[in-house]
Amino acid sequence: MKVAVVAESFLPHVNGVSNSVLKVLTHLRRRGDSATVIAPSASAFGTRTVVTPEAPTGETCSGFPVIRVPSLPLPDYPTVRVAAGTSTRLRLLLEQMQPDVVHVASPFILGWRAIQAARTLGLPTVSVYQTEVPTFAARYRARWAEPLLWQHVERMHSASTINLVPSSFCHNQLRERGVPRLKIWRRGVDSDLFTPTRRSALLRRTWAPHGEKIIGFVGRLAAEKQVTDLTALDGIPGTRLVIVGAGPEEGALRRHLPHAHFAGFQSNEDLATHMASLDVLVHPGEAETFCQTIQEAFASAVPVVAVGRGGPVDLVDPGRTGWLYQPGDVTGMRAAVEHLVFNEEARSRAASHAHREVQGRTWESVANQLIGHYARAVEINSRIQAHAPTMTLLSRRAGLS
Repeated sequence: MKVAVVAESFLPHVNGVSNSVLKVLTHLRRRGDSATVIAPSASAFGTRTVVTPEAPTGETCSGFPVIRVPSLPLPDYPTVRVAAGTSTRLRLLLEQMQPDVVHVASPFILGWRAIQAARTLGLPTVSVYQTEVPTFAARYRARWAEPLLWQHVERMHSASTINLVPSSFCHNQLRERGVPRLKIWRRGVDSDLFTPTRRSALLRRTWAPHGEKIIGFVGRLAAEKQVTDLTALDGIPGTRLVIVGAGPEEGALRRHLPHAHFAGFQSNEDLATHMASLDVLVHPGEAETFCQTIQEAFASAVPVVAVGRGGPVDLVDPGRTGWLYQPGDVTGMRAAVEHLVFNEEARSRAASHAHREVQGRTWESVANQLIGHYARAVEINSRIQAHAPTMTLLSRRAGLS
């Protein structure tokens, strides 16, 4: 199969979107499929308008060519790039590639142009809903834009052949907005990387020299993650708060959480070691469509306290693998954390259940499901294209009558 992967966000920016794309590319390479990635560049200058896989810019990922298009930085978050240009550029690129299917990862601007270009060329699209952008608007002082952004989400996904959502919350959210052809496609977790065997006594002594229990947050330090809610955990006796990650809110968070340890950005084995060395993971962000961090905590035998909205609702089994609290109820969050911190038996039991919960959730099984969705999109599109000439003729006749 020949796949064009259009990623709204990609390396070097590391987030849920880029990580999922990397797993998909690895699987496609293993299967012997062909793929080309189209992603924002690191500057306002991208590739030439016409680029062939045989003569790419030189950048590759998993052995596949990566084509960069011009982009601009977000004013409040310069490491996040927004693609510039028109759908004509995407149409020319896709026309050259002639893919069997267009995989659109977290579409918004670049992805929307890809969806439009694919429709023009009669190509099927599988659009993966991963980012609740409209909800971010309020966090970035643009609440007025939220209704307009939701209209854009509805328009993009209604124009896609198949839409994949990571959780039942997202499925209901988009279905209520009239988006058709929705399928749930969850995420895998690397249980070889994230494992309780990586728990480090040395790292724990560095964080908590007096044997304190360690409460952790792992993720991007950005407004939508609501890390400031963790101030409610400040001062719990016998605990130390550890923040793993980096982002534009780090300076403000250091002021709000002066007693916390900031471990900075971590990846690969270092990230897995940091995760396994926590006693409890807390995730307060209300705009998570899935929350891969929770699965990584579970694989590391770390119970989770998370807000009861979005992806965490599917992942955390309250009282068994952790606890959920109502959005905005930071008192409830603190009570749930205290229960796990001070009750050794409850924490150990939750850790054991959490670890068992994710066994078998491999990226290979999840990626194989994706291949099935690709095939289904090709099938649907073939039927649409077969009827397209008839529909066009009927429309013309209707216009003449």
